[in-house]
Amino acid sequence: MHRIALLTCLLTVSLMNQVSALETVTSKYGDTIEIPCNNGRVVEAEVTFVKWKYDKDGNILVKHRDQNATVSNDVNYKNRVSIKDFSLVITQVAMADQRTFTCMVVVEEDILEYPVQLAIYKVPSQPQITNLTTVMAIGKPTTLAQCRSEGANPAGNITWFKNKTPLVTDGAAIKITTNVDVDEETGLSTTTSTLEYTAVKGDIDAKFTCQVQHIKSANMDSSPLVFTVNYPTERVNLQVVSQGPFKEGDNVTLKCTADGNPPPSSYNFYINGEEKTVDSSTYTLTSVTRENTGEYKCSLVDNEDIVASVPITVEYLDVVLSSTGKIVKKLGESLEMTVDVKASGAPQTSWKKGNAKLNSLPKFDKLTYSDSGVYECIVSMAGLKKTQTFELVVEGSPVIKNLIKERGEGMTKVLKCAAESFPKPTVQWSVNGSNVESASEHGKVTYSLTIVPNGNLTVSCTVSNVLGSDIKSINVSALVEDVTMDKQDQKDEYSDQTILAVGIVVGLMLAVLAIGLAYWLYMKKFRQGSWKTGEKEDGSAEESKKLEENQSQKADV
Repeated sequence: MHRIALLTCLLTVSLMNQVSALETVTSKYGDTIEIPCNNGRVVEAEVTFVKWKYDKDGNILVKHRDQNATVSNDVNYKNRVSIKDFSLVITQVAMADQRTFTCMVVVEEDILEYPVQLAIYKVPSQPQITNLTTVMAIGKPTTLAQCRSEGANPAGNITWFKNKTPLVTDGAAIKITTNVDVDEETGLSTTTSTLEYTAVKGDIDAKFTCQVQHIKSANMDSSPLVFTVNYPTERVNLQVVSQGPFKEGDNVTLKCTADGNPPPSSYNFYINGEEKTVDSSTYTLTSVTRENTGEYKCSLVDNEDIVASVPITVEYLDVVLSSTGKIVKKLGESLEMTVDVKASGAPQTSWKKGNAKLNSLPKFDKLTYSDSGVYECIVSMAGLKKTQTFELVVEGSPVIKNLIKERGEGMTKVLKCAAESFPKPTVQWSVNGSNVESASEHGKVTYSLTIVPNGNLTVSCTVSNVLGSDIKSINVSALVEDVTMDKQDQKDEYSDQTILAVGIVVGLMLAVLAIGLAYWLYMKKFRQGSWKTGEKEDGSAEESKKLEENQSQKADV
């Protein structure tokens, strides 16, 4: 008894005289913690015994020198505690262990106590989104979601973000309510945060997240939340889906869209002034004509004042020639073509003859064979193109323009008869020979005849078609040197330009012959007078001989 009293006295004195700071040890929830006695600065040789307790009277265990530790029957610790080098070891730390533990050391002359505060922490769970909505309406407060994080100590903090910008309660558009609940059995905290939000149009595609913050862990973010934002239609838009420009016969599709969400399921279309309600956003005009040109509209079914319009122009192009198909005209006649163009815009007109481009509308004051051909009128405008054609045929009876003779090989002579006419004429020669026909172009054709004359002869070339015929003759000699063309033919060869020039040349020749004949008669008469008087003219006989030779040569040709 005396010994126990002494110990009690010593303990009381020690408590009164000792001033020591409270040490804190931190442990993770569920782990094993070792709580040191006086930070491990206890010398075993000096210790009579060590006792661990909690709070005021909660004895845990006692260990005497050179003896095993004795664990109390405290239901909270009898199966979870042990001692190691005077340190208290507790397994499966729980929130109930968050208290002050005291290590009491009894030495020979003193009793020492070392209190230690045990702090327990637990990281919260990942944030969980509950009570999620999917749709927000502009101007209407909507509870979007709840963010929940469980099993923490201390309790986790939750912050809401929109597009990575933190949201703060403002009493108007944003209201955040946070609750912390402590589990009675585990002592752990659950934090729940509810976001009530009033959407604006700019919140379309906005990303909302909640974040849990805790002193013992990194911040944890929820998955992004994207909400559908509903708002009424303020305006509609009408557009032409089909690619223009449009021509008659095309299909034209119109599409009406609204800026509201959700968009309307039906629209009113106004076609040629007639209202048509369509359970779709599109309307197609089929096989449009020029009468479909005009303004088209669409509107909401329940609000016709919200309307949009678009103009549509149907391009058209009509081309009419004064004559088409095959046109047959006589040589020398006139022809004037006209083209009538009706179009929705400004057309461009061009002409071609075959592959050759013409500079203007075909107009003929005096038709020639070269005017024959296929003429094409091309009119284009705004993606439209129309073509009209006609074939001009110029006809005329045959006219021999030239008949000549050339030296061939050996004793042969080649006669060439050049003629103009359409339809193409046939040829007939007055003698037999090897006949060759040239290609016909612009009403011109040349026939060649190769002969071997046995003597002097006259050859005729006759050309004819359904409109008439023409004939021309030429004198041909059997002499090899006979390469001279008939003078009349020679005149014809170089007088194709005009008939008037031929007449003038022939007139001049006749005048020369008349003068020569008159001179000859005069000289003859003068010579006769000289004979009568016995006078004699020098050279008169030679002049008469030359004149006779000239006449003879003309006859041979």
